[in-house]
Amino acid sequence: MSGTNQTMLVIKEFILVGFPGFQDQESRKTLFTIFLITYLFILLVNLMLISIFIVDRNLHTPMYFLVCSLAVLDIVLSTTTVPRMLVLFIADLRSTPFAACFTQVYLFLSLTSVECFLLGLMAYDRFFAVSKPLHYPTIMTNRHILKLIICCWLGGFLCPATAVGLALRFPFCGPNKITQCFCDYSSVLLLACGDIMVTSYVALAIGLCILFIPLIYIIFSYAKIIMSVLKISSAGRMKAFSTCGTHLLVISLYFFVIAGVYISYRIPGTSVDVRIMASVLQNVLPPLMNPIIYCLRTKEIRESFARNLWKIRNILTHSITLQ
Repeated sequence: MSGTNQTMLVIKEFILVGFPGFQDQESRKTLFTIFLITYLFILLVNLMLISIFIVDRNLHTPMYFLVCSLAVLDIVLSTTTVPRMLVLFIADLRSTPFAACFTQVYLFLSLTSVECFLLGLMAYDRFFAVSKPLHYPTIMTNRHILKLIICCWLGGFLCPATAVGLALRFPFCGPNKITQCFCDYSSVLLLACGDIMVTSYVALAIGLCILFIPLIYIIFSYAKIIMSVLKISSAGRMKAFSTCGTHLLVISLYFFVIAGVYISYRIPGTSVDVRIMASVLQNVLPPLMNPIIYCLRTKEIRESFARNLWKIRNILTHSITLQ
């Protein structure tokens, strides 16, 4: 009998523990309120950014295709985990079916992989825009960037398949309590019956490759960008630094959050609640901050938002006048 079939016979569901130190009803209501407001804000600001991109044809350029793709990803990534956490906090429904838990594991790993690849693609786009501005319009066309974005999504969903497949080979015949607010790979793998050492190392190697290959490329690209920017005039230099600075903020936020999760899991004496909070913030902080950073720091998006807001105001005023 296969490992997966054994699993389905032995364990049919996992139990999410949540925050061990915040099990009382008042604490769970507070967590529910905070994460509900955060999730609704993530949906609002990212949908607003996507709407601006769709409505304003002036933003139909490779850079803003990337920004829009990142906004879509942020909505999907947060939706993969946050609604389940909200149910856990408010209704205290802790059981998660086996298949649903592994689906969440796979989606979370895939979407975080896609984000790494998209951030690397942003660095690729900025490298050609700044270092080879004369060739940029012919190299980075909308068609070309859409193909690269699709490759990022496909690659992101293919990369974690091996790690998840290896985990599914094990029978789950012991404890089924996951000390986490959602099903994450490490917590689920620890519940497997059998020697998981090789599988955990393989999964770690895949994760480090997904994380560090784009990061190394980003560092290399921005080193070349900085060298190119220093050679141009002061006026052009400020514009280039402003655009690249926005991308660097988004990139830094994502990788600093991941580094914080990694460090929190490896500092001796760190409480379980702190470790869980660090991993939860990985789900909500980048999706929350990315559109805010782009809206605040990108002149074209601010101007487009103001124009469309003015149009909506004029339409509403005209409708009221006719009535």
